[in-house]
Amino acid sequence: MQKQYDIAILGGGPGGYVAAIRAGQLGFKTVVIEKANLGGICLNWGCIPTKSLLKNAELYDSIKNHGADFGITAKELTFDFNKIIRRSRNISDRISKNVEFLIKKNKVDRIRGFGKFKSKNELEIFDEKGTKIDSVKAGKIIIATGAHSKTIPAIPVDFKNIITSKEAMILPEQPEELIVIGAGAIGIEFAYFYAILGTKVTVIEMLDHILPIEDEEISKELEKSFKKRKIDILTKATVNKAVLKGRKVEVTVSVNGETKKLTADKVLCAIGVTGNVEGYGLDKLGAEIYKNSIKVNKETYETNVHGIYAIGDVIGPPWLAHVASHEGIRCVEGIKGLKNKPIDYNNIPGCTYCQPQVASVGFTERKAREAGYDVKIGKFPYMASGKAFAVGEREGFVKLIFDAKYNELLGAHIIGAEATELIAEVVMARELEATAESIMKTVHAHPTLAETIMEASAQALGEAIHI
Repeated sequence: MQKQYDIAILGGGPGGYVAAIRAGQLGFKTVVIEKANLGGICLNWGCIPTKSLLKNAELYDSIKNHGADFGITAKELTFDFNKIIRRSRNISDRISKNVEFLIKKNKVDRIRGFGKFKSKNELEIFDEKGTKIDSVKAGKIIIATGAHSKTIPAIPVDFKNIITSKEAMILPEQPEELIVIGAGAIGIEFAYFYAILGTKVTVIEMLDHILPIEDEEISKELEKSFKKRKIDILTKATVNKAVLKGRKVEVTVSVNGETKKLTADKVLCAIGVTGNVEGYGLDKLGAEIYKNSIKVNKETYETNVHGIYAIGDVIGPPWLAHVASHEGIRCVEGIKGLKNKPIDYNNIPGCTYCQPQVASVGFTERKAREAGYDVKIGKFPYMASGKAFAVGEREGFVKLIFDAKYNELLGAHIIGAEATELIAEVVMARELEATAESIMKTVHAHPTLAETIMEASAQALGEAIHI
């Protein structure tokens, strides 16, 4: 007998499974449909396993290159590449099982399979061979199908020699040479990971600086750090083609009017992601799609088809797990009739987990000036922080951008140790409409890296103590 639900959720990533749990908490009879392990790309092939890999690289680098500073000497330091990969996979598997437990705990049904719309209130579910195995009806359906790596004809991904981030996470052996095409967060994190382990890495970026959405001062600081680690970086570079030649991949690049040919064992295509909108029967529903993203009302997350909602990467940027999760909660609470403040998409933190770490929120200096603000800038270097000195993390700085008229915090940009943790304070400050004065006068524990935020605020006001 076909089951009837209040809410059916198509996709079990950080948007879908979080929406399912919240729906269960609110008393909705809920089902989540996902063909793979719960957690989506983030938990299984993105956020979590990459952080495991990056921690391995950080530890290795700390002992090898900085251990002597702490009086620690390790002779013949080595690593087991396959064990590093296995640790990453084990962590993902364990957390995915925890999500399965949470789904059961909240009385949410879980169907393993590929869901496809039969009508606006009915989903058919198919197994990996395309055989129909189930169908469900629901009063409301939430699409949380995520996104996948973007590809272009000039870079023909074969998943073996020209790879995506998924293959980069599970290579059977470490490449001697790696070319990374695209210098966003994904490309930069893998560039760091492999370079630290000894792979010769070249990063190619079409725009004029790496991490192109970040403040330019931050990007330049990271570029200096990467070059010290002997990572080659080509900016303002266009990839004309990538072809397999024997056991190597040859990449033809145009840089400043010149054509260069580079070769490597592997080429990582990290040029972005695009929404998973194909194959779900959305065309039959008449759901409006723009640039491979489902269009929604950003307050309710309802599509142009009544009763059909969409959240997460499939509705477009920012393609971030934490955004998807909050959209899922807002969407379900809206269906319940709860009043909610809409998500402020100008106050979303972005993080890159290489070393030094990069984190930001709000306006860059350039964007603030383009928006017409007269700005005050507060900067504080890690090298002036007692805690950073004590723990041997003196690379980087905090940069805060304030409106000169009211001293309102417009944006924050951090490069350095624990930047991805420190950014939370600034996100909360912006949410609460903090000013340079209120941040400066908030007592911060000493010694902490968080003091750099207080000091940067003071510096913007001309009242910095330690610089």
